[in-house]
Amino acid sequence: MTARPFGIDDPRLMNALSAYVKLLRSSKAVLGRIEKRLAQDGLTATQIGVLEGILHLGPLTQRELGRKVLTSAGNMTDVIDKLAARGLVTRARTPEDRRSVIVDLTPAGRDLIEKTFPQHAQDIAEAMAGLDAAELATLETLLRKLGQAAARQ
Repeated sequence: MTARPFGIDDPRLMNALSAYVKLLRSSKAVLGRIEKRLAQDGLTATQIGVLEGILHLGPLTQRELGRKVLTSAGNMTDVIDKLAARGLVTRARTPEDRRSVIVDLTPAGRDLIEKTFPQHAQDIAEAMAGLDAAELATLETLLRKLGQAAARQ
């Protein structure tokens, strides 16, 4: 019998650990590919996520944006600060709850995301080109299932 890392002999634990490492490595590889082009436009993956979210869903609160792009409230404030400093978004307090801040695109922000998003989508497709359409559909189903199960626990 071969030695297991950290004395783990449970095959289920080993399979979960192996899949987790592969998930992280593949995510990092895909993100690394798309970040290069985003950097050319002076954007991060989180920033383009914010701009894209507002473009497709309309003005959103910072909290809603944080949930959409999966980032902390503190990081979202920093991301919005940087986008606002570049004149890409505006912030306004909501009349109903002055603690809530609505973020919207400026004309410059709309122009930037409309210009960059098609290439961004293409970059993602190219980074995931190692999978055919059926494999991508299976991956999407499995990742949704994994995410939902992990969120319930």
